Amino acid sequence: MCCRYWAEESPEMRAIVEEMNRSSLVRKWQNTTAVKSFGEMRPTDVVPVIAPNRYGARAVYPMKWGFAGKTLLMNARCETAAKKPTFQECWTRRRCIVPASWYFEWEHLRGNDGRVKTGDKYMLQPRNSTMTWLCGLYRIEEGLPYFVILTREPGEDIRFIHDRMPLILPEKAIDAWIHPDTKPEDLLAAAVTDLVFEKAN
Repeated sequence: MCCRYWAEESPEMRAIVEEMNRSSLVRKWQNTTAVKSFGEMRPTDVVPVIAPNRYGARAVYPMKWGFAGKTLLMNARCETAAKKPTFQECWTRRRCIVPASWYFEWEHLRGNDGRVKTGDKYMLQPRNSTMTWLCGLYRIEEGLPYFVILTREPGEDIRFIHDRMPLILPEKAIDAWIHPDTKPEDLLAAAVTDLVFEKAN
């Protein structure tokens, strides 16, 4: 599961934010909701997201985290997104990348009674990388874009923290992932699972 991430004010993130700020959607969102550029990002925040423009090329837009429904949908499982009505069309044609410096996860501890308790908070990112490219799906609601983050089975080294992790791709796969004509199943084998982690304060 992914319900928090951090965007460091780094050269890479500043360039992404600068491009987002040129989008006319920033003004539309600011009528009702502040647009966040850096810091800790949470569900319902409006944040920079990479998605294709009308020509299929990479662009950056402000999008709100979470699909509306009976409950707020923050995540979608990559194993089942293609089959679920809520995500099916997005999986096929509306994929995005959420740029982050790292993401946060809370350790899930199962007690003797079988109940899961929350443990330490960890920050995680791909090994030897300053950026974490989180895969997502997006849709348009009342003329504005909303997104969810895809999750998958975790790598063995971080399984002790949580039984899910975000779907993360290397930077070289971004353009292929967001292009509407790509079959997303073809990119799943390229997912990054070698992560480094440390306890967060």
